[in-house]
Amino acid sequence: MPDPADPASAAPREFAAIDIGSNSIRLVLYRLEGRAIWTVFNEKVLAGLGRDLATTGRLSEEGAAVALTALKRFAAVLDGARPAQTFVAATAAVREAADGQAFCERVAAETGLIIRVLSGEEEARYAALGVIAGIPAAKGVVADLGGSSLELIGVEDGRVGRGVTLPLGPFAFAARGLSEGSKSRDAIAGLLEPAGEYQADTLYAVGGAWRTLAQMHMGHARYPLQIVHQYVMEADEALEIARLVSRSSRASLERWKGLSKKRAETVPHAAMVLEGLIERLGLERVVLSAWGVREGLLFEALDEETAAADPLLAGCTALGARQGVSPGLAGAVLGWIEPIVEALPKAFGGRRDRVLADAACRLADLGARLHPDHRVELAFDQVLRAPIPGQDHAERAFLATAVNARYGGGGATPEPATMDRLLKPEQRTAARALGLAIRLACDLSGRSPQLLVNAHVAVEDGVLVLSAAEGYADVLLGEQTRRRGKALAEALGLKLDIRNGA
Repeated sequence: MPDPADPASAAPREFAAIDIGSNSIRLVLYRLEGRAIWTVFNEKVLAGLGRDLATTGRLSEEGAAVALTALKRFAAVLDGARPAQTFVAATAAVREAADGQAFCERVAAETGLIIRVLSGEEEARYAALGVIAGIPAAKGVVADLGGSSLELIGVEDGRVGRGVTLPLGPFAFAARGLSEGSKSRDAIAGLLEPAGEYQADTLYAVGGAWRTLAQMHMGHARYPLQIVHQYVMEADEALEIARLVSRSSRASLERWKGLSKKRAETVPHAAMVLEGLIERLGLERVVLSAWGVREGLLFEALDEETAAADPLLAGCTALGARQGVSPGLAGAVLGWIEPIVEALPKAFGGRRDRVLADAACRLADLGARLHPDHRVELAFDQVLRAPIPGQDHAERAFLATAVNARYGGGGATPEPATMDRLLKPEQRTAARALGLAIRLACDLSGRSPQLLVNAHVAVEDGVLVLSAAEGYADVLLGEQTRRRGKALAEALGLKLDIRNGA
């Protein structure tokens, strides 16, 4: 039976999703390798379908024209890509517009695309499923802010609760002349009253405007890792950037590096809604999710076993296998270094540390096809910035530090300031020791699982003990093994003892 966490055990499949929102329309093509999900094409058009909805009750004529042109292009792309399955979903604007059904019929007639119009509760549910797909341990409330509405829904232990849709999109407020100022804040506070039942410590923010707000916070805080998914803002930090943005003039926002004029129209409103949510829900932190409704639709289509697999392990397997040449190495190394894993300083907690050790071993052969003169830097950068979900930014840094050590990189790593910002000293120590343990296993055995089983490692009373099976001491316990063992022992504060018999 195929292993969902092992992409090599299942044939890759292509999926596609088109999300027709109140503000934007997006096509994403995905490649699935078991539970590993890769975005291979992503195109967005800011059509503004819902721009006139609050005043006319109908879709924007200009927006509908732009949307239809975009959907014709997307249909042509799909004809060429021929994915195994395509999801086409529309949300608040099409759902609420008097001419929404007519728009869907016109799209079907001119493009062949059949649009599924999601109810508010379905939209919330799929946003929550998307968050769970990308952050399996999510616990709190998901908030998906679009152009016309805000969806809220609770998540915990991989399950979703009941969702609610609130008319808190920026287009609705702009139409009512409430795009800024105290009146807008008062209106937001009033509309958020039904959100009281969604009290939580953590809010998972979904939607382009909030991703933009997070990117602005990254720039403001000089954050070194430009990855939005699982970026965390503590409540006071989120309030600070939200208040800064919501009180800034349009002209000053348009001068903000990387902020488009169209996004400058909606991000102040998103900032005010975030302020209101933090105050209303008693939040302690805001976690950004780059995964939402589209990924939720895809996630629901997975079989139960595949959906339950760990996306971090699946992603690391796929990345490591793509560059590596030894498919059996990861499992052999993980089993061999087990005594060392037990002796490592605690980095993220016992169970999580074991998952990260497993992930690092799946990356043990990552550099096999990389240029040896640049292997350390390239492997480090790939791991730190890989589009693999299911890991927070500190865990990314941990795995990158481990891979750096596995390939002989120094303790500083190629980005010491980034590592200092993201990791605690004990986490850096554990990551480096883990990488040195993997390096020892790989170099001792020549990356051969068959040879590795004839060596043994143990930690006994402050001593790192290396030994070999009878007849293998000369083969496995040479000078290179001594050097690798010494480096690992020093990283763990141990003495090294190489024994010639098992």
